[in-house]
Amino acid sequence: MIAPAAPVSTAPVPLVVLDVQDAIDRPVWADKSNPDYLASIQRLLVHWREKGWPVIHVKHDEATPSSTYHTHGPWNGIKAEVAPKEGEPVVVKHQNCAFIDTELDSVLKRLGASGFVLTGVVIHNSMDATARAGKAMGYEILLPADATTAVPVAAKDGRHWDARTVHDLTAAILDGEYVRVTDTDALIGEFR
Repeated sequence: MIAPAAPVSTAPVPLVVLDVQDAIDRPVWADKSNPDYLASIQRLLVHWREKGWPVIHVKHDEATPSSTYHTHGPWNGIKAEVAPKEGEPVVVKHQNCAFIDTELDSVLKRLGASGFVLTGVVIHNSMDATARAGKAMGYEILLPADATTAVPVAAKDGRHWDARTVHDLTAAILDGEYVRVTDTDALIGEFR
């Protein structure tokens, strides 16, 4: 169990910041369900860093030239607001899942982590894939729903789901089976 019943003063689990790159501000990612997701991630980063707890950044380097996350594209950099500090590892991924062909598992194992807090973008894509794979690998995952976001989804048949519905439905599907959904205030209160 990674979440103690009472507040603790030791590192609970690493904080993972996934795909929070300049690319997420491009028009294709507009109409986010939670425009304040970045402020929540920043609060968690401040708390983890003040405590000296581990922070891991995951950066998406996409091979497809038309992607906003393209490896050599102008928006590939990690957003300045959540930029890694010295000593914080940056894991590079090329797929939607942060565990496929990356060093994330080995970084977590070196830290002795049995779980992690997953923040970043977007909940119905890379966050979902990473949460499912992480759970299958035996990790306990905490997902603060206010430290992620979603965008609208359109099906080929013309059906459309707004970003809030996508966000809430994805969180509900993941909660319990793959992650424990929580929020930033609860995590900061839980891990003091």
